[in-house]
Amino acid sequence: MAKNRSEGHFRLSNLFSYNAPVVLTFSVISLVVLLLNERLPVDLNRMLFSVYRTSFRDPLMYVRVFTHVLGHADMAHFSQNICLLLVIGPIVEEKYGSRNLLLAMVITAFVTGVLHMVLFPGTVLLGASGIVFMAILMASITNFRDRKIPLTLILVAAIYIGQEIFSGVTAHDNISQFGHIVGGVMGIIFGLTFTKEVDREAP
Repeated sequence: MAKNRSEGHFRLSNLFSYNAPVVLTFSVISLVVLLLNERLPVDLNRMLFSVYRTSFRDPLMYVRVFTHVLGHADMAHFSQNICLLLVIGPIVEEKYGSRNLLLAMVITAFVTGVLHMVLFPGTVLLGASGIVFMAILMASITNFRDRKIPLTLILVAAIYIGQEIFSGVTAHDNISQFGHIVGGVMGIIFGLTFTKEVDREAP
């Protein structure tokens, strides 16, 4: 009797699940960007993975407004953002779908990048923290039902966004509280929008 060639062979696909393709791919790309930036003799973050105001004739400016969320200053910065995203992101991706999450991430990156260039032209912004805050607020809306605002959303918004507003007024560091706030607001908008869409499609 012929034996299936796959029998007796260890297959990674039987052990691991690529359960959140958007979150996992984003995380892997961010890690690759970090490693390349540390190894290459050029400042890759400055060139492609951070956003700051330059001449409108600079073609890379229009790329950086999207790609700045993939850049991180160092491994600690990367770990803080990506570890949290890996915890929360799969929940959001499962609830709203990979396509919706990707759309939300792209739009949030663009809005954050443009507003940063307009309001803070003398500073550089990079990192996925705005995306993380977006995911946190989206996750808090996963049980939105019957047009009633979840109490979890109110509490999370009050704690996270309120803390960022307070830190933005009192702290003097290089953390972009403004980017966090924008990400949180975008998370609320996308969470409410996509929840209604998912509920309409549900049987």
